[in-house]
Amino acid sequence: MSDAVFDQRLREHLRSWVGEWPPPRSGVHVVGDETRRAPTWDGSVRPLRGVGDGSGTVIAVPPDAVASVEAALEGGMERAGLGDELGAILGVGPASFGAGVFRTTSKVDPEIVEVGRWFAHHEDGLPEWLAPFNGPRLVAFDDDGAPIAGVGIKVHDAIGRELAVVTEHAAQGRGLARRLVATAARRVLANGGVPTYLHARPNVASARVAEAVGFSDEGWTVHGLWPRS
Repeated sequence: MSDAVFDQRLREHLRSWVGEWPPPRSGVHVVGDETRRAPTWDGSVRPLRGVGDGSGTVIAVPPDAVASVEAALEGGMERAGLGDELGAILGVGPASFGAGVFRTTSKVDPEIVEVGRWFAHHEDGLPEWLAPFNGPRLVAFDDDGAPIAGVGIKVHDAIGRELAVVTEHAAQGRGLARRLVATAARRVLANGGVPTYLHARPNVASARVAEAVGFSDEGWTVHGLWPRS
């Protein structure tokens, strides 16, 4: 996939995912998006989602909440109590509002050897953490046939595919996460999709996996609202 085609596909994905893309200006732009009322990849409803490209940020919320969310964000996106205020506006109760790292790539390191077995759906014997995913799973097994690492794919729209990887503690340090993410990203790209990789800023291990595969940190951010139990 050429860079121009990939860039166009990334724009298409983000228009679907956050309602509008690219940001029309620098700073924060709140948009109304009816899909914020619909179930997402795991069946839950997430009434707020945002992406920033290092200059401008788009925050998508239900249309009737735009004015109230704009007013709440005027005080800054890092002020104390913002999550609870947004949670009250959006009907989710006490919540945390924050940002993580948004990564994507059109090229995967060709030196990384593929690994794992694909499953179209969740099956008995696979790790339970893979059960909620609405896309295929890629699983690596040990010599005894036990699953030791896997990638779940979150299907966000027609072309957006978010990758999430977990390695069992005893199997860490073997490069399995890197190989699984590379294998999954190649499949997404081969099918004309846009692979994305999101993680919390302090998650150094996840960042290293992303960088090794080709998901460089371009200063983009993902924003969300997480209800507190």
